[in-house]
Amino acid sequence: MQSQTDLERAHRLILEAVGDGIYGVDGEGRTTFVNPAGARMLGWPPEELIGHVMHRLVHHSHQDGSLFPLSDCPIYAAFRDGNVHKVGEDWFWRRDGSGFPVEYTSTPILDAGVAKGAVVVFRDITRRKAAENELRSALDEVQALRERLEQENDYLQNELRTHIARDALVGTSVGMRSLRLLITQVAPTPASVLITGESGTGKELVARAIHEASARRDKPLIRVNCAAIPADLFESEFFGHVKGAFTGATQDRSGRFELADGGTLFLDEVGEIPLALQGKLLRVLQEQQFERIGESRTRKVDVRLIAATNRNLAREVAERQFREDLYFRLNVFPIPTIPLRERKEDIPLLAQQILRNTCERMGRPHLELTPEHLEALAARDWPGNVRELENLLERQVILAAGPGGFRIPMPDQPTLSKPGRHPDDPVLTERDFKLLEQQNLMAALRQSDGRIFGEDGAAALLGIRPTTLASRLKNMGINARDFRNL
Repeated sequence: MQSQTDLERAHRLILEAVGDGIYGVDGEGRTTFVNPAGARMLGWPPEELIGHVMHRLVHHSHQDGSLFPLSDCPIYAAFRDGNVHKVGEDWFWRRDGSGFPVEYTSTPILDAGVAKGAVVVFRDITRRKAAENELRSALDEVQALRERLEQENDYLQNELRTHIARDALVGTSVGMRSLRLLITQVAPTPASVLITGESGTGKELVARAIHEASARRDKPLIRVNCAAIPADLFESEFFGHVKGAFTGATQDRSGRFELADGGTLFLDEVGEIPLALQGKLLRVLQEQQFERIGESRTRKVDVRLIAATNRNLAREVAERQFREDLYFRLNVFPIPTIPLRERKEDIPLLAQQILRNTCERMGRPHLELTPEHLEALAARDWPGNVRELENLLERQVILAAGPGGFRIPMPDQPTLSKPGRHPDDPVLTERDFKLLEQQNLMAALRQSDGRIFGEDGAAALLGIRPTTLASRLKNMGINARDFRNL
């Protein structure tokens, strides 16, 4: 039979061997013993703990530093109510002021049914918490990826439902060859592109052609129609938001920048972006990082930007309606699209391809364009450009099932009243007219310092395409370089 001394020694050896921290307190909360593992985790020598109120040393405040009143302490509650108290997550403080997460059990010490103190067994759960945080981060990342895939899927479905004028770049005219050359030159680079031109000239198709010819072709091309976004939702649309960031934000949402990560972001009608948001957009373009609305976490992205507009941004910069620094950031490589009226030689090939695709899409018999059809198409000015041509042909395909068959109506000709005689009106000869045109072109070159292209180039002053002006200058033997710095 073991003696009392042997039992005490055995108990002490057990306490010393246990990896968990163990300490005891009396009915006043003063420490009666602490095992080596507990003293080591707490950073206190055992002799400096014995006889002191343990709560004031290691359990006096929460993790955030807020006060943890002694009256609320679950450890002391054990010998006050006689029940075992288990806490899955709490915070203990070390002697050096650092802290660590713990789980513990406080068991009352009973003497004749009366609680005389408590024994506390605690464990450092730093590693467990780290593993939980890593798992939570991984789950959050999986959730974010799932949401992103869902949004990309929704986006792609919308794109499939949207008819895209894929025929807009068809043509062999000088202007179209120049346009395709510009696309080929800029596509392999990371440069920002600003596509300008009238509505219906295929600006979106140019953006898609640049993306498909770039190294980012395997990543998404994300389109944002800036003209269709309400002013108060621009920031959310671009950068996303977290749940609860504003009324109606019922869940986290990725913005278009995040969806375009690794790919291309196409900002259609970029001139519609509110002036107040342009500064933030510029920062994101320069730094390639942003924060969702309602979130402090900074997210990094790798996005190539292509923008398009039918507005004169240079003039809007001068009128302080558009930020100059953003304009220069967008206009690294300008690409002007060409109105259909300036490349009418492309209409036969373009119209036949649109007609063939329209018939296939509608399940109608194949139709061919006759010389009369082409004459009617050539007689139009096409203010709506390729989009107007598509709409006209689609409408005629629908009507072709009727008694009139497939036809292309001639445009309505305005009725002009016959002018009266004015013998004094000057009449220019062909030679005089050409000389006047030559003088007008040279005046434009002088004002533009010999520049043909660009918002302030001679072509813009004359209201014609740069390719058209270059062709006229060549025919007249005029060298634009001779007008530089005059």
